[in-house]
Amino acid sequence: MTNALLQFDKQQALLAGEQFVIGIDEAGRGPLAGPVVACACFLPPDIAANFTDVNDSKKLSAAKREEIFIRLERAGAIFGIGYASAQEIDKLNILRATFLAMTRASQKVKKIPHAIALIDGPYAARGVPIKQIPVIDGDAKSLAIAAASIIAKVTRDHYMEMLDGLYPEFGFSVHKGYGTAKHMAALQQFGPCKEHRKTFGPIRKLLAPQQESLFLP
Repeated sequence: MTNALLQFDKQQALLAGEQFVIGIDEAGRGPLAGPVVACACFLPPDIAANFTDVNDSKKLSAAKREEIFIRLERAGAIFGIGYASAQEIDKLNILRATFLAMTRASQKVKKIPHAIALIDGPYAARGVPIKQIPVIDGDAKSLAIAAASIIAKVTRDHYMEMLDGLYPEFGFSVHKGYGTAKHMAALQQFGPCKEHRKTFGPIRKLLAPQQESLFLP
């Protein structure tokens, strides 16, 4: 599998007239709580072929993602992480906040010479200071994007586990902020915390009666 992913990256670099590929992906666009986390990842050529088990993070178990993440760090993968908070998501909208996280993530790799950034999805990320190629379903096509997707997912999962210690009533370590039945039941009982995205439909609907009451005489 990875041979095809690696060949895709080499082909994209060649078509762009560059030597190297940086993969950029995010985790956490869909949840009701927590940040969106982006990763920009560069796999030096001498280590790329060692990751034959790298794949789209959604197709791997949590244990496998953790294992690959540790191996990527130890092997010398160069990557940056960027966060956009729930408050920034509410202020900007999720797409623009994702671009902000990607821009922050790219700071560590932006000076890698002769590199093109492959970004998962249909859009170039506004603000990322690297020449870009959007790749739909990129985490299933590109080794660099797949590696970035794993790093972003593991990093965000760790963040949500930390939040679980601050807000144990919500069970963030289990559902990672997604709208599961238990999460929705906790929201009904306790109301949202500051890590919830107030502009997302289920939270907005939950807050609507409270907001309407502010205008009652």
